[in-house]
Amino acid sequence: MGTAATPTRTVLERFPAGAPRGSWPAEEYAAAQRALGMDAQVVMDLGSDQFLVVTDTIPQ
Repeated sequence: MGTAATPTRTVLERFPAGAPRGSWPAEEYAAAQRALGMDAQVVMDLGSDQFLVVTDTIPQ
């Protein structure tokens, strides 16, 4: 019986939460990664006050 690999998140890039009003660099970076075929999402890391662009990957 095989074991299923559990997806883990990989941080692609970090952006400070204090971007100027109307500027969304994390969202723009994630959109560019999605355009390249990567399943990128933006999440907030409250501990470091940063937006993280992450993707789910399966360890090999």
